[in-house]
Amino acid sequence: TCARPVISKWGSENNRMLKSFAPILFLFLLTISGTVVAEGRVPFPDIPKGKGDKCILDTAYMRSNHMEVILHHRDDTVHQGKRTKRFSLIGCISCHAVPGADKKPVTVKSPKHFCRSCHDYAAVKIDCFQCHTSVPPTEASLK
Repeated sequence: TCARPVISKWGSENNRMLKSFAPILFLFLLTISGTVVAEGRVPFPDIPKGKGDKCILDTAYMRSNHMEVILHHRDDTVHQGKRTKRFSLIGCISCHAVPGADKKPVTVKSPKHFCRSCHDYAAVKIDCFQCHTSVPPTEASLK
């Protein structure tokens, strides 16, 4: 005597449902894969352009290493008393100020703030502005 194969009473129902769902799943996966292939990567944040022709250092370098540059300048200023304008935080803020609806620079409270464009994207907290101002020294209108 042969044992009868165990078949779930849900087996045939699930097969029909899976077969009817398969084309929808296929189209969904095709759509997603087309998007990934077309873009190639996760989209980058929209980074506002600074005022000058170029940054004080290579743009790609600054995007990756700006914190080291700022911290080095801080150490030179605080610990050694050297004050230069080249790597000053206020210089960065002045060049990268983003105008709001009123044509005045937005503060770090605004998601349009230059620093927040990347830091929000990367989920990195900005603590510079707990002590420092997040707008240029004169809140003159921006063009």
